[in-house]
Amino acid sequence: DGVGKDTLIDNAASLVELLQLRAERQAHRTAYTFLENGEQPIQSMTYGELDLQARQLAAQLQALGLQGERAILLYPPELDYIVAFFACLYGGLIAVPAYPPSNGRHMPRLQAIIDDSQAAVILSTQSVADAVRQFAVDSAGLLDKRWLITDNLAAVDASAWRLPTLHDHDPAFLQYTSGSTGNAKGVIISHGNLMANQQLIKRRFGHNAQSTVVGWLPLYHDMGLIGNVMQPLYCGAGAILMSPMAFLEKPVRWLQAISDYRAHNSGGPNFAFELCARKISRDEKAGLDLGNWRLAFNGAEPISPDTMNRFAAAFAACRFRSLRI
Repeated sequence: DGVGKDTLIDNAASLVELLQLRAERQAHRTAYTFLENGEQPIQSMTYGELDLQARQLAAQLQALGLQGERAILLYPPELDYIVAFFACLYGGLIAVPAYPPSNGRHMPRLQAIIDDSQAAVILSTQSVADAVRQFAVDSAGLLDKRWLITDNLAAVDASAWRLPTLHDHDPAFLQYTSGSTGNAKGVIISHGNLMANQQLIKRRFGHNAQSTVVGWLPLYHDMGLIGNVMQPLYCGAGAILMSPMAFLEKPVRWLQAISDYRAHNSGGPNFAFELCARKISRDEKAGLDLGNWRLAFNGAEPISPDTMNRFAAAFAACRFRSLRI
């Protein structure tokens, strides 16, 4: 799959079928690379590795009788999250991405999502689970939930996995609103929704297998999950990922990764472009070549044409090409 049309890929009915095709045809293609502190590549995963690890975890979820249940995903913004998400799809579970709490203020929202989704299990890492225990003084019920710590699981024979029957209208995951203006509300995203959305993004963004993506957006949020995880898979491309905190601490890391990996596509909310225009110094700009950046998308909050014009002017010397808005 690339610049041409691939009927088998284009007709895939779900992300499960799509990942299996990628693993079969592009097993050694690096799908995702995670940059520690937004700079050093410390983790990478091929399509073949993602397929295998998803099947291994899905087999364990099925063995626990969790097919058809909802599973809360509590992970740092690393590759373990991506494995767990696809394991839910592979296992026939409904994934519920959630923000891993970093303090007690986040606990009420998490508890509300767990209660509203009626989740049967929480998938997480040991470090996140330990942090939740510290913050859960007023959420004792959360600790009584069934937890599966996936970074401590012994590897199992992936042949125990059974492909679930998935229909277009079946829920793939629940996407919860931020809850900033009221209780977080869950939106059911079906397998059919996802595939139609991915096809539209690919067509409108002009993506193909050479369209390297760079992103720092939270993976539990729709823009990060849909744009930086699913879309590269849909196109057979690769993604370079970093944590949101790595970007916020030092905005040049985002643009440096776009430069280093010659990314075609990257974006974020309006504030990200504003932050870069204001905070990145002349010396930092000297190391940037943004000439391969073909599509810079802006969304998820009100968009300011002035911000985009300031950004374009600030990085014109770095070969950032744009049409004035």
